[in-house]
Amino acid sequence: MSKLPEITCLVEAKDVLGEGPIWNPPEGALYWVDNLRPCVWRYDPITERVDNWTMPEPIGSLVFREKGGMVAAMQTGFHFLDLATGRLERIVDPEPDLPQNRMNDGKCDRRGRYWCGSMNPGFANATASLYRLDPDLSCHRMDTNIIVSNGMAWSPDDRTMYFADTRAETVYAYDFDVDAGAIHNRRTFISTKDMPGRVDGATVDAEGFYWCALIHDWTIGRFDPHGRLDRAIRMPVRHPTMCTFGGEKLDVLYVTSTTKFLEPGEAEQQPLAGALFAIHDVGVRGVPEPFFKG
Repeated sequence: MSKLPEITCLVEAKDVLGEGPIWNPPEGALYWVDNLRPCVWRYDPITERVDNWTMPEPIGSLVFREKGGMVAAMQTGFHFLDLATGRLERIVDPEPDLPQNRMNDGKCDRRGRYWCGSMNPGFANATASLYRLDPDLSCHRMDTNIIVSNGMAWSPDDRTMYFADTRAETVYAYDFDVDAGAIHNRRTFISTKDMPGRVDGATVDAEGFYWCALIHDWTIGRFDPHGRLDRAIRMPVRHPTMCTFGGEKLDVLYVTSTTKFLEPGEAEQQPLAGALFAIHDVGVRGVPEPFFKG
């Protein structure tokens, strides 16, 4: 009989909107962001040390650079970020004509390109788009008519890219050309229109199953490659936001959460809302997240 997953609260961060957890293998540490406070967090599971850096504007996600430092997707676009010096250097703002939008969920593909989507702050209008930032720092719009970009992940064989529009209540699958960095044949992978939760941030395990935070529904879901729910892990908070694999063996599932959507009276019932969690004994391992090559 398989063991039941063990859920541990690691950091009572009280994040307004915790997002973007990403494991750094050379450091053996987990990073994540509070989108709206805004700040970058770092957690070392060996020493249990927690570090925090305040950011000057909302930050949706970040990736590590092969050259050192990070690339951060922020309110005003893509930036190089060096936490050691505090230096922030703008690369490009892909939406200068839409200052109300902000960059949101994103990850690197296995050729070191940073894919990231924007979001409409009112959660209502499809003013957002999906972008690809290449190692030469050129930026390309890859899809559009999106409300809130989320759920970015790739299948282990690089043939499929997953991408969610949370407010359209849909996760899409695209055929993915890893060499060209091209997507086509968009189709519905998961619809949450008849589900109590919506897909927020996501990852893929080594078996090719899609793990996602089902925000508003207390749940981390694991879906098979056909979009069927395979497992559901109930969290101690109603609004988990994103999950990623980490740890030395990539066998720990880290989960961020939010306090933003708590209704009156819920904060007292969910004292761990906005915390960082670890789920052990999930029975599978993740896939390493690539670094940006630019």
